[in-house]
Amino acid sequence: MKNKILVSACLMGFKVRYNGTEKARLNTVLKQWQQEQRLVIHCPELAAGLPTPRASAEILGSDGYQVMQNNAKVIENTGNDVTAHYQLAAWLALRTALDSNCIVALLTDKSPTCGSQYIYDGNFSGVTKQGEGVATTLLRQHGIKVFSENQLDELIGWMENRDKENTIL
Repeated sequence: MKNKILVSACLMGFKVRYNGTEKARLNTVLKQWQQEQRLVIHCPELAAGLPTPRASAEILGSDGYQVMQNNAKVIENTGNDVTAHYQLAAWLALRTALDSNCIVALLTDKSPTCGSQYIYDGNFSGVTKQGEGVATTLLRQHGIKVFSENQLDELIGWMENRDKENTIL
């Protein structure tokens, strides 16, 4: 059985980002994995019932871990507290990954949900900081490795090693 990968829908060309755009990163390997039915394409925010387009949201002064511990909030640029929606988005991403036997995820960086290296600083000023979003936090806590779209080459190498391990076993 081939290892499966949870992938942010916006990276696969779906216009599901907060502003109705996509961040397509389809390269040869991703296309091959898609043909092999190894990709599980998912948008946590849409799964949680958030619309497209939607107000931009940032984690206020903290990170996804603190949000999942109920010690921080996700706030829209309109001032609305959408913490519960983003917590639900994280749980739905985890459920999708586990139900589909995903061992790894390729998610969109800087997102309050999917960020794995960087997130916005919570001031809606365009400034990023090191940190992770709510879904990344939950996936990692459950043993699912997460890569950003900027780490595609690392993901490819990691998957090649995992595939070799599976053929040896």
